[in-house]
Amino acid sequence: MSRQRTTVEQVRQIQDYFKEGTEYHNEKKYKEAITAFKNGAAINPFDENHLEELGKKLKGMSVKLVQESIAYMGCAAVHLKCSIDELSENEKDIVPIDESLTEVFKAWD
Repeated sequence: MSRQRTTVEQVRQIQDYFKEGTEYHNEKKYKEAITAFKNGAAINPFDENHLEELGKKLKGMSVKLVQESIAYMGCAAVHLKCSIDELSENEKDIVPIDESLTEVFKAWD
């Protein structure tokens, strides 16, 4: 199945899951954070097998739950940035991207 370009609504959903995951992570609710990060990264993925492969790698490394949450947070952040990058300038204006995320993403470019 060929991947379609990310839509405005998908970016909104991905960003909402990312914010939710970050809030859970800050509250030390790591299982809930991981679920939220995975849910966001699963929306219109760039690589269908990425989450599965990341999960296998993490299991093989015997990481702590907080470390697993951070790994999925990073995955979700990259997914969100790449999804935002797919939007046109007009579409970016429609989506209220969190200002703190925008600043972080500018540093990535």
